[in-house]
Amino acid sequence: MDNKPFETPVVVELGHVGKYRHIRDTREAAECLMTVWPLNRGRRHREALDTCLKVLEGYRSTADARRALIEAAKESEVLVPDDRLPDGKLH
Repeated sequence: MDNKPFETPVVVELGHVGKYRHIRDTREAAECLMTVWPLNRGRRHREALDTCLKVLEGYRSTADARRALIEAAKESEVLVPDDRLPDGKLH
């Protein structure tokens, strides 16, 4: 299984305003997409989950999973841009 960490975590806001989750690798991304993702799921969510599973099986790259996760987060309006983080950068 290819579960290399992302070069830079993807930060999403799930559940409550200000409750940020730093997704650091493909396995964590797949788990998040399957269990705690908002109900407003669309095509990008399905594509991100499929991509993450293919990465874990060794068929796609970690960079592909990160890009797909970002697109899904934009679609569901949960992506936290760097300038919205409390200190302006990732922890």
